[in-house]
Amino acid sequence: MRIVICMKWGTKYGPEYVNRLYAMVRRHLKGEFNFVCLTDRSEGIRAEVQCLPIPELTLPNGEPERGWKKLTTFEADLHGLKGTALFLDLDVVIVDDITPFFEVPGEFLIIHDWKRPWRITGNSSVYRFELGAHADVLQQFRENQAQAKADFRNEQAFLTAVLHKQGKVRYWDASWCASYKYHCIPFWPSSYWREPFIPHGARILIFHGVMNPPDALEGRTNGNWRHAKPAPWIAQHWRE
Repeated sequence: MRIVICMKWGTKYGPEYVNRLYAMVRRHLKGEFNFVCLTDRSEGIRAEVQCLPIPELTLPNGEPERGWKKLTTFEADLHGLKGTALFLDLDVVIVDDITPFFEVPGEFLIIHDWKRPWRITGNSSVYRFELGAHADVLQQFRENQAQAKADFRNEQAFLTAVLHKQGKVRYWDASWCASYKYHCIPFWPSSYWREPFIPHGARILIFHGVMNPPDALEGRTNGNWRHAKPAPWIAQHWRE
């Protein structure tokens, strides 16, 4: 069984992000799959999406969340789900066939972070694993949160480091997951007259930092130092 998982908590992202993500997966994933949203708010989410509670992960002393909740996808028993899971962040934009993400061999696959490629750190906007196979990652974090947070800035650095020590980390083809900020916006100064574009070979566009798909559509940079013109073609992909 192929399962696509996303996660939504709080109010930063509305239900339209889940609904559009489902629609993009349906258009770009061949064959059958289940779509699961781990969430604390299911209102407004389309009926094709199975909404399930986010497993409990207590973060003491009001510390910044920084995505640590994503580690709960590695529960030994995640609501009884079985099979191969592909996790997708809510704010990605799928632009081409994602069937190959389920076909590449490997125990754990993740994006190789673009900013510092000499490090092992992955970007957890897109990762694949067998449900229940890496429960030790979550257990290790739960047993020693303070040390994990002292050693690692966020969940993706911790996750990659733990599984890399076990020899289980593999990275997606470098062209498949493109950073909108680094790969789609033309270099300065041509970014002032050239429209952002989809890089050759890209299947999923990743929005990290202060820009999300609606910002890219309208050309809002939200203070990001990379100036960008509007990208009207976003609307062709980021839709229900």
